[in-house]
Amino acid sequence: MGLLLIPGLRQEIAMVKQHQQDLQQSLQTYQDLLDFAPVGYLQVDEENQLLWCNQEAQKILYLHWQPEQVRLLLELVRSYELDHLIEQTRDLQKPQTGEWIFHPSRDDAAEMATIKSLALRASSLPLPNGQVGVFLENRQPLLDINQVRDRYFSDLAHELRTPLTSIRLVAETLQTRLEAPLNRWVNRLMQEVDRLINLVQSWLDLTQMEANPNMQLQAKAVELRSLITSVWETLEPLAVRQHLSLSYSGPENLWIKADQARIYQVFLNLLDNSIKYSLPSTSIHIEAKILSTKDNDVASPIIEINLIDSGVGFSEVDLPHVFERFYRGDKARTHSLQDGKSIGAIVGNGLGLAIVEQIILAHGGSIKAMNHPETGGAWMQLQFREVMANFLSQDYS
Repeated sequence: MGLLLIPGLRQEIAMVKQHQQDLQQSLQTYQDLLDFAPVGYLQVDEENQLLWCNQEAQKILYLHWQPEQVRLLLELVRSYELDHLIEQTRDLQKPQTGEWIFHPSRDDAAEMATIKSLALRASSLPLPNGQVGVFLENRQPLLDINQVRDRYFSDLAHELRTPLTSIRLVAETLQTRLEAPLNRWVNRLMQEVDRLINLVQSWLDLTQMEANPNMQLQAKAVELRSLITSVWETLEPLAVRQHLSLSYSGPENLWIKADQARIYQVFLNLLDNSIKYSLPSTSIHIEAKILSTKDNDVASPIIEINLIDSGVGFSEVDLPHVFERFYRGDKARTHSLQDGKSIGAIVGNGLGLAIVEQIILAHGGSIKAMNHPETGGAWMQLQFREVMANFLSQDYS
């Protein structure tokens, strides 16, 4: 009986061996794919010892590693951000992402002079038995390209300012010497030249803000309610054409420490957009309130400003990109006159909201774009943390 079982047992053993070989071949195939992948990959055990890394990871991290080596990752790569990301992934048992500037370290001072810091992005995932896998992306080439692009555009903008100013001076001269109907062409020329001048200046402003996030601010006590009123008075002639009104709710005395000219520019851009995209005979509403947060167990006030219109709002595709430079919303972002005739897409330079975001960030605040669930229009939510507490008219604690 036992002899009859031996052939079947041998066949099972052969099948197991074949299955093992197939698995080994698959493992080797996946390892080869990872080894030649354009992104870095490394894997550590439950004690953060490096088990394996591909060629790209070795290149990104300036890592000299041999497969037979068993060493702590932190001994091979002096990146506490990477180490923290791995620990966080293991503790939470959830994929994590992180971005940081990696500064490679070398014992040889001469070699250090040739190594540059890199902007890295990492995505980690928990693996069985406490192991963690990490994909690494070197974002430095992309940042370098963006910097070169910005420098070229800035140089071009500087070069354009002088000829545009000269063209405008010529147009102004012609404007006073030509009579109707010829002067309407000069008026059209003036409008287009002014639009180009504004575009060039906006680009220069934005480039300067992004290059220097901690821009020099002329900070002082600014009362937001009166500043918003002043902005609306400037834009009111545009609002009257569309029969638009402005309503306000919230405290009257809201003081922040800010650069008044810059914050004026913020509300000028936001209200100008609301006027452009609002439907006729509707209202733009501004709601202000004071929020209380705890900072080291100390009450810290935040002023929140919600600007809501009754226009067409943002499409879901546009929302993640509205603060990007030169991003233009889809063709659905149009509105109609009272007789129902479409006036077509609103023309803008695509830099207004990008500038607004940079100014808000420079003030330590935040801005968020949404669609309001009731009006269906655009909803811009601003928060300011540099609140002048001594001027608040109510208890925020």
